Amino acid sequence: MRLPPAALALSLATTLPALPSCDPATACGPSRGVVERVVDGDTIVLAGGLRVRYLNVDTPETTDPSRVECFGPEARAFNIARVEGREVQLTYDARCSDTYGRLLAHVWVDGTDVGLEEVAGGLGCALIIPPNEDGREVFEAAEQRARARGRGLWGACRRPRPCGK
Repeated sequence: MRLPPAALALSLATTLPALPSCDPATACGPSRGVVERVVDGDTIVLAGGLRVRYLNVDTPETTDPSRVECFGPEARAFNIARVEGREVQLTYDARCSDTYGRLLAHVWVDGTDVGLEEVAGGLGCALIIPPNEDGREVFEAAEQRARARGRGLWGACRRPRPCGK
């Protein structure tokens, strides 16, 4: 016996499990979360343990005490003040995670991309790694303005040159 299309659709809808959303905005992971801990200027840990690496920004390192880079503590302190203990929104690009298993996302607070704030303030450099190129022009322009004005690491760090630039 062959079911009419409407009956077949109803039958499938009531017997198949719900499929995950294919919405590009949340296909990689959660759309929001509470920041449990700041690792450094460009990495956070959400409640539940999910590690998130900010897209399009690279801040100086602070995780290895023997290798703390110029302006790294300032970038980390900014990130703590901006996001720790707060709910953040997450948006994604083409690639969802890096080789360390961290989620790759733009992290937003109060409608502002925190990574872009860091680049604009001279707390980090624009770092665009294909295929994640969403926002390339905005991040690169923010870095150029920060460099031209000697903001943050661009005015304070001489050797080695920030971001190898």
